[in-house]
Amino acid sequence: MQKFMVMGGNRLKGIVRASGSKNATLPILAACILNAGKSVIQEVPRLVDVSVMKDVLVHLGAKVSWDRNTIEVDSSNIQSVEISEELMRRMRASNLVLGPLLGRFGYVKISYPGGCQIGSRPMNLHLKGLQLLGATIQEKYGYITAEADRLVERIFISTCPV
Repeated sequence: MQKFMVMGGNRLKGIVRASGSKNATLPILAACILNAGKSVIQEVPRLVDVSVMKDVLVHLGAKVSWDRNTIEVDSSNIQSVEISEELMRRMRASNLVLGPLLGRFGYVKISYPGGCQIGSRPMNLHLKGLQLLGATIQEKYGYITAEADRLVERIFISTCPV
């Protein structure tokens, strides 16, 4: 394992390149939906889940190019607010598009996400959060529809002891 040892009162300078992370990249790609223009994301890891999120964005109408470790998303032509069950079931994190689509278009219809089975990760907290922001949620026949004329910001104060 590599380590850096800093000795003395010398000033540090230089560049450290941090690799990208799937868990950071997927929400950032979903958030590109909110921008009705171009977004450029760098240090994107080449992973299957990132490729699936790219497919989700393309399905919605975004133009996506992926060159090495950089993805450019142009979401100006997104029209669709529904995602096929086949596409949603390819990845657990596909539910990340629910909030941005609802925020931008006021309506979204998705099936329950699929993906890995590493234990129970229910959607109820995700949906409850959107309801607290003013969304009306319906769950029927394996699909989730969400509607909101306008999402309302809220301030949450935790009463849990630290």
